[in-house]
Amino acid sequence: MKKQATSGSPFENSIGFCRATRIGNIVAVSGTAPINFDGSTAHVGDVYGQTKVCLDIIKEAIQRVDGRFTDIIRTRIFLKDISQWEKAAKAHGEYFSEIKPVCTFVEVSRFIDEDWLVEIEADCVVH
Repeated sequence: MKKQATSGSPFENSIGFCRATRIGNIVAVSGTAPINFDGSTAHVGDVYGQTKVCLDIIKEAIQRVDGRFTDIIRTRIFLKDISQWEKAAKAHGEYFSEIKPVCTFVEVSRFIDEDWLVEIEADCVVH
C-alpha cells in the first residue's frame, strides 16, 4: 500500500510530485526547499535557518506517512555555495546528533528559486 504526504508547496501540483511517499517500510522524501506556508522563501540569506526549515518540513512529512524522524537513514544536502556547508552542518547536527544517518553535502549551480540556499532529501526505513 502506498501512502503520500504533501507539504502544500506551490510546486507539487505543477511538477506532479508529493513531499513524501511510503511503500511498506520505506519512505522517500523529495527535495525539500526552505518554503514558508505562503510560498515565500524562509530565512533569505541564512543557510542555517533555511536548513532548519527544510528539516522541519521533512519531519512533518515523515510523520504524515506514519514514520518517525528517527527512521531517517540518509540525508542529501544540496547547497548553492559549498563554502557554507558548516552552517548547514550545524543545523543538521542539532537534529541528528543521536540518529546519525549517512549524509552527503553537494554543491549545485542553482535552484528553482534564486533565494534558496539549500535543499534536502531524506530516506527512511520505518521500524
